[in-house]
Amino acid sequence: MSQLNAVLADEDGRSLVISVCVIAGTAGAGKTSLALRWAHQVQARFPDGQLYVNLRGYDPGEPVTAQEALGRFLPALGVRPRSVPRDPEAAAALYRSLLADRRMLIVLDNAATVGQVRPLLPGGKDCLVVVTSRSRLSGLAVRDGARRLTLGTLPQPEAVALLRAVTAGYRREDDADKLTELAGLCARLPLALRIAAERAASHPHMRLDDLIADLRDESALWDALSTGDDEEAEAVRTVFAWSYRALPDRAARLFRLLGLHPGPEFGLHAAAALGELSLGRGRQLLDSLVGAHLLEQTGPDRYQFHDLLRVYATDQATAEEPAEERTAALQRVLDWYLHTADAAQSWISPAEPHLDLTAPVAEVRPLAFTDYDAAVDWAERENTNLLRAVRTAAAVGHDQLAWRLSAVLANARFPSSPAADWLAFGHIGLAAARRVGDRAGEAQLLTEMGMSYSRIDRLAESHDSHRSALLIRRELGDRLGEAHSLNLIGLFHLRNRQLTLAADHFEQAIAVFDEQGSAHWAATALSNLASTHYGAGRLEQAAAVTRQALEAHRALDNQRGEGNILRLLSRIECERGQPEDALGSARAALDIALALRDHRLEGYWLLPLGDAQRAKGKLADALESYQRSATLHRRLGNRSREAQAWHGAALTYRRLDRDTEAAHFHRLAATAHRELGESWEEAQALDGLAAARLDDDPAAALRHWTRALRLLDGYDDPRAAAARERVERGLAQAEAPPG
Repeated sequence: MSQLNAVLADEDGRSLVISVCVIAGTAGAGKTSLALRWAHQVQARFPDGQLYVNLRGYDPGEPVTAQEALGRFLPALGVRPRSVPRDPEAAAALYRSLLADRRMLIVLDNAATVGQVRPLLPGGKDCLVVVTSRSRLSGLAVRDGARRLTLGTLPQPEAVALLRAVTAGYRREDDADKLTELAGLCARLPLALRIAAERAASHPHMRLDDLIADLRDESALWDALSTGDDEEAEAVRTVFAWSYRALPDRAARLFRLLGLHPGPEFGLHAAAALGELSLGRGRQLLDSLVGAHLLEQTGPDRYQFHDLLRVYATDQATAEEPAEERTAALQRVLDWYLHTADAAQSWISPAEPHLDLTAPVAEVRPLAFTDYDAAVDWAERENTNLLRAVRTAAAVGHDQLAWRLSAVLANARFPSSPAADWLAFGHIGLAAARRVGDRAGEAQLLTEMGMSYSRIDRLAESHDSHRSALLIRRELGDRLGEAHSLNLIGLFHLRNRQLTLAADHFEQAIAVFDEQGSAHWAATALSNLASTHYGAGRLEQAAAVTRQALEAHRALDNQRGEGNILRLLSRIECERGQPEDALGSARAALDIALALRDHRLEGYWLLPLGDAQRAKGKLADALESYQRSATLHRRLGNRSREAQAWHGAALTYRRLDRDTEAAHFHRLAATAHRELGESWEEAQALDGLAAARLDDDPAAALRHWTRALRLLDGYDDPRAAAARERVERGLAQAEAPPG
């Protein structure tokens, strides 16, 4: 700790230059805990914040690449997830430019190679990077000027003190020389010392000489099996083996089977499925592993491995478990995740059809959920494991499981998860479905991918996915699936303001949903048709269909559908000059979104709330609603709706006669919509920008209105006609001579 403080002291002050500090040390030397404790102590010295990533360089799974780390860092620095460059060099350049004028602490934990670290080094002079690694990472010192702090083993007195601290109250005071010998066998490494001390504490009447003899026996075994290249690492493995072989058979088997779990952190129920255990027996065995310091308990019935111990557990499973037992254990835990996710879907996405799953094997007892919140809590807690389960199933050739896990997860994700997170695993599931020739599964995954693409503004890919799904469903004679695809293609046309095409697809979908007796989805498509009428400016038709859809959703107790149609009703009421009614409808919609804990719906439904608040003259409230909406949409990667929030904020600033702020937000919105190819939305933003600039720069206003008029060309609906008239009036003002 003092060495790290010295680095900060050397580099502190306004002249702080970019510093890289590498904490190198043997496995189990306590590098991570030291770095994190120190980072917490000095957080006030870095007012712009801290970034942390575990690069998992020594994890048995795939290490985190620099590009993946940048994919986490850049959104934390304010970049929209969709805007994170896919090219690694471009992402690193953007990262460096964002940090150029910030004073931040970056902790890169568990790095294995210089290649993982170098793209994550900032380009400014006021940041400090702390890297922990088991390697020396000499290239960082040579090329990047890193300071290396080698975290060695504990001094002998401190190692003995640690042994005494852990065993205090459990054993009579042991001879100092014997403790010194035990510390030496543990290479004086904190992780190994804690495990050995716990072993001694759990055998209070066993002579320390006997414990040391046992440890020496394990050491001899490792000497025979190892290359001897790293004595300290071998000491750690020796202590692992010593503690592992002291476990009862059932606990030892569970330990090694846990090495097969897709992720380093897991819950009691998943562990019980792996080990073919009852929950009570599983909890007992997990407690014994925690007591032996072979597992860490992170919360009620939640556990995780140290990465070294996970490697060791995986190795033991490979060495001691027959291949068929490993396969069966992995099948059980993947099956548990599949069926529990299916149960969560019943609450999170109750209207979505369930897959036809075979019953889980007898040893697998999936969770059941008593309410919506319990299902969402589980989905959020297990999100990483569920995603890794898809990859694991595909990697071991369980293609049926892989595509089903991917498909179920699409409907059992926690509601506020970014759409982009699932897409990579959707591709894995789609490839698996194609390998096994499951056309229905392929169509379902294409549909889910189409919806995810739409949520991150990748509309061309969304359309391609839905068209492909439609072709498969027609090939299979799946009329209900065909209606879903027609409805979703209609939404694509609605997003692109191809209103006639959109209405045609929605009407086709409604007819098939009615034919198939699917009242829920018929009401959903009816809501989309109402949105199409509203978009065209046909308020009477929109209001009539909206009332019909609202009655249907309420009769079906469909909260999402009710909230979405209330959103539309609020906009209709606002446009009809009924701001009080509009405010009530928008608030009712938002209450539903908050109850569902769905940031996607909350962000979207905040937009009409802001509009109603502005119409009512509650301008400060409106700005707050738009700001919250923009923040949520940025986090979710939906740039189009973020820009809509900026546009609403700009209109509100105009009401406040703050034209400079209004012009700024209109400009942001216009740029975003132009980059997304959204002509209609860009035209609206340019119209607002021109109005905000008219008084101080009529020439700029003229340019903006001229482009807006060009963008509106080709639209022939009543709303477009009104927009053109408004822009033409603005052009006339801009062209009029002053005075």
